[in-house]
Amino acid sequence: MTAGDVQETSVRSSRLRRFLGGRAALWLAFAAVHALLVVLNLTAQGGPLYDVTEVYRGWTELAADGIVRMGIDAPWVYPILAFAPMTVSLAFGPDWYGETWLALVTLLDAVAFSILIGTRRMSHTRRIAAWWWLGFLAMLGPIALGRIDAITVPLAITGLLWAAGRPRVAAALLTIGAWVKVWPAALLGALLVASRRRWDVATVAVSLSVGILGVSLLAGSGLNAVGFIAEQAGRGLQVEAPLAVAWLWQIVGGAADVEVVYDRDINTFQISGPGADAAAGTTMPLMAVGVLVVLLLGIRATRRGAALGQLLAPLALSFVVVLMLANKVGSPQFATWLAAPVVLGLALRPRRFLVPAALAAAIALLTQVIYPHWYGWLLAAHPGFVLVLTAKVALLVALLVWAIREVWRAGCIRARRMA
Repeated sequence: MTAGDVQETSVRSSRLRRFLGGRAALWLAFAAVHALLVVLNLTAQGGPLYDVTEVYRGWTELAADGIVRMGIDAPWVYPILAFAPMTVSLAFGPDWYGETWLALVTLLDAVAFSILIGTRRMSHTRRIAAWWWLGFLAMLGPIALGRIDAITVPLAITGLLWAAGRPRVAAALLTIGAWVKVWPAALLGALLVASRRRWDVATVAVSLSVGILGVSLLAGSGLNAVGFIAEQAGRGLQVEAPLAVAWLWQIVGGAADVEVVYDRDINTFQISGPGADAAAGTTMPLMAVGVLVVLLLGIRATRRGAALGQLLAPLALSFVVVLMLANKVGSPQFATWLAAPVVLGLALRPRRFLVPAALAAAIALLTQVIYPHWYGWLLAAHPGFVLVLTAKVALLVALLVWAIREVWRAGCIRARRMA
């Protein structure tokens, strides 16, 4: 190779790096990833869009026909604002419900993505966070768009990104997200602990929640407005739940009194066997203890002077992983929750967040291996797929250990000086 060839190769490499580091490449990748996920949702085996096209659409059609409004006329499994995106997706008629839903989620993702990369000169850290989020979505697969959780993720990402400069707006976004699907309340809790403007955050969250409840009551909801709490409490141990691993291995071992059954009332596969119901009953107390421990660690760090930029991401991640591990549902879409705290962590401190970013990406990939492509193998308790689920749970435990350690370090003077 001549000197001219070497120089030409170097120039091409430099141009490629500049292109990949720019907004055009990021937006092209955004379009490609979302196009892939849309196609998978519409065509992949396992019916990844079933909940949207059958369950969500069914609820909205019942409301449109004046038969029953879920969460108002009857108890519902979701908070009341979940009905808003479900209703919007009926805008072009029931035949286009799935496509409209996917377009809505893609639009919300695009808004959050544009806020992440900004309009001015893009920082190196924001670029890393943007590329990671796209990779995470691709690894997670169709479930990243095909559930109600997908509506809340862009709200959560935007809320965390604006936590420092616009805490009231951040509180509003996270509160709205929590009234769509409960989990963003964990991020709101982390913001309340970590922010010096927690009074503003609390005022916005309480005022907005009272307003939402007030409108629901005026619409005639009564106690159905908070019926999702009781609906969740009545569930059994779902097959994907972390605690279900112990019973799945019993099935692998040939236990005759343990099996996977289908609950037609809530359309889920659950564990049936000795101790399964008792285990399901322990998840709420276990979750409460886990949340309390993380809360106390966060308060310790704040009282010792931990900065918002140092504490918020690991604290939010700790809360989210506790909700995932101490959960009797454990649905695959819960993996989407990891995106918000990891994106924030990478946008602020990418070197520190390399480990959780890698763990979260691996969890996303294992989730897609299980659902939707080969979900039937897990339901049959195939040893290989039970092992995949076990590995996913182990990675979640490792992620929680890392996050709690970082929250603890944020409350240590020496660690703050070294950060």
